Amino acid sequence: MTLIDRLKADAAPQWAAYTRHSFVQQLGDGSLAPSGFQHYLVQDYLFLIQFARAYALGIYKSHSLTDMRTSLEGVKAILDVELDLHLELCGSWGMSRADIENAPEDTPTMAYTRFVLDAGMAGDLLDLQAALAPCVVGYAEIGAGLAAAGRDTASNPYHRWIREYAGEPYQLLAGEFVGWMDVTANEVLTEARYKRVLSLFEKACRLEIDFWQMGLDAAG
Repeated sequence: MTLIDRLKADAAPQWAAYTRHSFVQQLGDGSLAPSGFQHYLVQDYLFLIQFARAYALGIYKSHSLTDMRTSLEGVKAILDVELDLHLELCGSWGMSRADIENAPEDTPTMAYTRFVLDAGMAGDLLDLQAALAPCVVGYAEIGAGLAAAGRDTASNPYHRWIREYAGEPYQLLAGEFVGWMDVTANEVLTEARYKRVLSLFEKACRLEIDFWQMGLDAAG
């Protein structure tokens, strides 16, 4: 069992509430109001800027070149791929990069990003990974699940988002993250410490739930 599998099992209620949230279900069946998705996507763009900083913090917290390179790949995936997807989708609504980057951060966005950065600053690489994990692994699970259910058809207005996270590049990145976290855990995790790691993971899941709810609330 990977550490992620163990965390997901021990945080099963939070994980289910996050990955099966009504926002996800409505995104999957295409019934989500465009206003809700647009608000979410703008906020997620702002979130990802801070998430890239958190991955960059992983470089500083790393004890090996391998860990540093893995953290760097996370930064590059966000800056070179994920942010471009958001710009592409927002551009289809007439929003420019400046419009998005100058948008105010909503409270759930601030709460989540600051939590992740604080976890990394106050702790070590494993603490940072525990805070990052729900987003990295959860999006892969959500994307793959929606695609497997046939929700990524062109008739779904959100098929581009689903295909991005169900696609091989993102699935590979998430799989590498799982392995990376196991390597770190093998070096530093003890049973006495596991409770703290689980707490960070659970908190990040709850913040993901709040993030989805923000988008749902914006849908009216």
